[in-house]
Amino acid sequence: MSQYDSTADHTSPGYLKRPQIMARNTVAQSRLFQVEALDLRFSNGEERQFERLTGADRGAVMIVAMPDPEHVLLIREYAAGFEDYVLTLPKGLVDPGEDIVTAANRELMEECGFGANHLEPLAELSLAPNYMRHRMQVLLATDLYPKRLPGDEPEPLIVETHALEELPALLMREDFHEARAIAALYIARDKLREDKRNSTTNLL
Repeated sequence: MSQYDSTADHTSPGYLKRPQIMARNTVAQSRLFQVEALDLRFSNGEERQFERLTGADRGAVMIVAMPDPEHVLLIREYAAGFEDYVLTLPKGLVDPGEDIVTAANRELMEECGFGANHLEPLAELSLAPNYMRHRMQVLLATDLYPKRLPGDEPEPLIVETHALEELPALLMREDFHEARAIAALYIARDKLREDKRNSTTNLL
């Protein structure tokens, strides 16, 4: 068993033990984010202060929506962090009272103008875990049908269709670089390949 095994007993000798949180303080606050300082004492006695972003921990979804077995829907939206438009997957927060499937279908309707008769959870991804605990659920959406709901975007999103097998070409583009979207597409592609292999084997 690796010393980094998440199932290990972190209090046992030979395994990493979580640092003790000595104090926590809010050092900055905005409309969306809160910066929290954590005073930590590690098992070897070292003490450090870490800062992290916190906020509403409602969960989020990212959708790999496929209008046919070969293609995926991508959206072009303004990214304030880069001060430019980027190509990515539809995504959004889970609203109170929603499960991830309901949230994914709603976001798909709001951002792409489609609903899905079939939504399958694929993976959970994090982003910059040293600085935030944000988690995103990736879902595969198939058997799409036209359905649009009003969203909260400041302008209509441009929806593009791209071949899932052309991921290397997408990675060469300057406007496609969100790590979560890249990971989600590779996860979906590999799952669909495996499903196809299994289906072919079962027919033999």
